[in-house]
Amino acid sequence: MKGMVHGKVALVTGGGSGIGKKTAELLAREGARVLVCDLDEEAGQETLHHIAEAGGDADFFRVDISDETETIAMVDRCLQRFGRLDCAVNNAGIAGPTGSLESMDLKDWNRVIAVNLTGVFLSMKHEIPRMREQGSGSIVNMSSGAGLIATPGLAGYCASKHGILGITRTAAVENARLGIRINAVCPGSIDTPMLRASMEKDPAVEKIVRGSMPIGRLGEAEEVAEAVVWLCSDRASLVTGLSMPVDGASVAR
Repeated sequence: MKGMVHGKVALVTGGGSGIGKKTAELLAREGARVLVCDLDEEAGQETLHHIAEAGGDADFFRVDISDETETIAMVDRCLQRFGRLDCAVNNAGIAGPTGSLESMDLKDWNRVIAVNLTGVFLSMKHEIPRMREQGSGSIVNMSSGAGLIATPGLAGYCASKHGILGITRTAAVENARLGIRINAVCPGSIDTPMLRASMEKDPAVEKIVRGSMPIGRLGEAEEVAEAVVWLCSDRASLVTGLSMPVDGASVAR
């Protein structure tokens, strides 16, 4: 049987670890050719190796998504390597430091917004025109449960993830008649290296995380990847402008 995204070309930012890594690998298993993008070249190459071992077709591109020149080059690389762009998963992000809003340094605020929000904006800015030329495409932006509810101690992260939902909905409406679907996924507390690092750094964060999941456990990156790949596929043909929680009922409390 053909996979959900058989014959499609996908781009995944932050593809070197966590949710991005599992998403890139699942896209490849489901039949897509994948451009794995990450600032960490070693991690990205490891994802590439896993995909190749499983018989998939992928390439790697090192990119800082907060830099417009590099983001343009990323999309160009996808077109040069694979000839088109059908699915874009704008997943790269950072947590930033923890602490009260008034204690946050401006440079830390600017960096979180630059990567998490401006990075998604720049990615879509240069992905959408290519998809318009084709008359089709699907974009999935990685928000968070922190894009739906307050996250004490992570003001910059929370603001950036709320912002992703705003630009996702706006872009979805702007492109709805052009064959391009744009959605966001809002993971809850997922067992990733970024979450582990945040919990180890601040016991208060770990307490919040451990108490946030009515399902009684952390989510797995593969579980989020399943939702992302479905949204990329033609099975989600009427789904656009959605902010989908994948969180074990965390925001339903």
